Amino acid sequence: MSSATPSDEPTRPVVRLACYNIHQGVGRDGRRDLERVARVIRSLRADVVVVQELHVFYGSSEQRHQLEDLAAATGMVGISGPTLLRPDGHYGNAVLVRVPVARQRLHDLSHPGREPRGLVEVELDTAIGPLKLLATHLGLLPRERRGQVRRILELVETSPRPLVLAGDFNEWWPWGRPARWLGRAFPGMPAPATFPARFPLLALDRILVDPPQVLRSLEVVREGDVALASDHLPLLAELALPP
Repeated sequence: MSSATPSDEPTRPVVRLACYNIHQGVGRDGRRDLERVARVIRSLRADVVVVQELHVFYGSSEQRHQLEDLAAATGMVGISGPTLLRPDGHYGNAVLVRVPVARQRLHDLSHPGREPRGLVEVELDTAIGPLKLLATHLGLLPRERRGQVRRILELVETSPRPLVLAGDFNEWWPWGRPARWLGRAFPGMPAPATFPARFPLLALDRILVDPPQVLRSLEVVREGDVALASDHLPLLAELALPP
């Protein structure tokens, strides 16, 4: 399913960026199979993959090294963005990259009394030049997301362009205030449905780009193991500088 189509010549340098909630490696069949997730990510041929619901030294033995195992299985470098911290390990967001990282920083977006949430800020050196990436996974309640989106938009306002904001926004209501605020900050961005994986109806996962002309294409990936590997489908964007 394509939501935007390439408009510039194919020889123009392109960055492939994906966003994928892997559901802790547990597929729709109830099996935890990180190699299946890795196959999906390898099939994307992405330079950057924003990942949610990933374990880092946390939980049972088969979960404790998910970021390291996924990075090794995909040939990428893992950047950890933990949100839930425990003595035996962490859990949260991550970014997998094939491109050099100039700078990285973590931001706490947690709402009192709710599951901790965060954002990974990364400056990347890509084929199209410097690229700022903000990667996140927002809360389940509207009041959480309102505060989180306000804080994200403060970062957006002070960030250089081109800029990508990607993640699982948990925005079930496209008419809600967080969705409207993001729509004003990133006008014209397509929002294809990615959840649930078997029959996607909701656009929970987003890749938002500023300036919008940098978004060359955006699609929901459905081939291969994708339908079983997680309860979300991955998004794949191609980014290129306009002529």
